[in-house]
Amino acid sequence: MEMFYIQLISGLLVGILFGFVLQRGRFCMNSAIRDIVLMKDYKLIKSVALALLTCMFGFGFMGLVGMVTFNPKSLTLFGSILGGFVFGLGMVLAAGCASGTTYRVGEGMMGSLVALLGLALGAAATGAGTLSGLKSALQSINYGPVTLFGALTKWTPLFSLILGILGLGATFYFWVLKEIKAEREEFFDFSDMSEKIFKKGWSWYTTGYLVGLINIIAWPLSAAAGRNYPLGITAGWAGNLKFLTTTTTDSPTAGLSWISWLVIGVILGAMIASMIAGEFKLRTPRDGKTILLQLVGGFIMGFGATVAMGCNIGNLLSGIPQLSLGSIVASIGIVLGCWLMAFLLFREKDE
Repeated sequence: MEMFYIQLISGLLVGILFGFVLQRGRFCMNSAIRDIVLMKDYKLIKSVALALLTCMFGFGFMGLVGMVTFNPKSLTLFGSILGGFVFGLGMVLAAGCASGTTYRVGEGMMGSLVALLGLALGAAATGAGTLSGLKSALQSINYGPVTLFGALTKWTPLFSLILGILGLGATFYFWVLKEIKAEREEFFDFSDMSEKIFKKGWSWYTTGYLVGLINIIAWPLSAAAGRNYPLGITAGWAGNLKFLTTTTTDSPTAGLSWISWLVIGVILGAMIASMIAGEFKLRTPRDGKTILLQLVGGFIMGFGATVAMGCNIGNLLSGIPQLSLGSIVASIGIVLGCWLMAFLLFREKDE
């Protein structure tokens, strides 16, 4: 039971912090990727890039000093790209990625709650249910935890650290400083901090750095709770569904883990942030078609995330900084799937 309380407290606190930052920064990878083709807007994708580079720096340093052990996702011939592609299709239909959908439930969006139910059902059906055979077939050709520089070695964290340092330096000079000068703001302006933190929307660069920092903090805490991996979302909801639908006398908390409490914390953190800012409001989609699309989109996301061994958070935010080739391939699939579905829906609306 001691481990249970460690998982509960640690996971819940990290989740609350993560949810708060997601809500104030409006951080959603579906919007970030989709807006590139629909609106030619690159601010959110820059925020994602800053988060990735911050994670690379932090993960690399922690790996070198022995605080964490790199645990990159495996590369499968069909599962990585196809799973990522299907996930990308689904997150457009669901109107949010796994993390975006989760934090929006905390804002009172009932459509996102339906999508979240679909996500959990899709992940459960694919992980150990009726679609598990298809998952096994797609993952049958498995090359293991291959990294961008080949097999996982003791030097992998060093490569990650170097890329993080170079990337953070370049993006700060070419992106962040340029943005600050354009808006005529001071980078270290601490005036009216209460208003800036709790009431106003956060800048894309502040959000990117903080998301990366939370992921850095999350990894050693999750390792201490028995899970050697940074942030994730889909596995948490699959675990919660298992807890609700499985009866066992051996362990009354079967299915619940650090990541299970993390995703609950994300909703709580977003709810706290939105209530303080006066943005919390129960909202329901106007028509049944939208609700159905979000349910189907969520289910497809759950399938894709399980086949690709991670969602946008597990692969893109937590896997790429570990230089996992499987995560890189899956992330490419997510981007392509998102673009295709966004194009199809946008064209349909135009017509």
